[in-house]
Amino acid sequence: MHELSIAFNIVELATEEAAKADARKILKLQLEIGSLSGVLPDALEFAMEEAIKGSMLENAAISYNYIPAIANCSDCCNEFETDDYFKVCPACNSTNTFFVRGKELNIKSIEVLQD
Repeated sequence: MHELSIAFNIVELATEEAAKADARKILKLQLEIGSLSGVLPDALEFAMEEAIKGSMLENAAISYNYIPAIANCSDCCNEFETDDYFKVCPACNSTNTFFVRGKELNIKSIEVLQD
């Protein structure tokens, strides 16, 4: 389960950013996760429960914003939702498409308590 290593990396990055702000505690953490990021939502949420133990995030409110994958067709400019890496435009059947969003795995915001 690679979500556990991702969860520990999220905790590490959030802790580093909190330390830069001279914070003693992280109150809230917002994550953005694309549907094609390769991360299983349930597995990440479970892994985060373990990763935050004993950290500045231990009692933080963690929110998960799941982003659907959106692709755009270069031939007809159609924008469409997809759940597949091999995306075909539903309007013109072109394979000349590219992702607009949906592969994200970001820390969107961190709210901290400073001394």
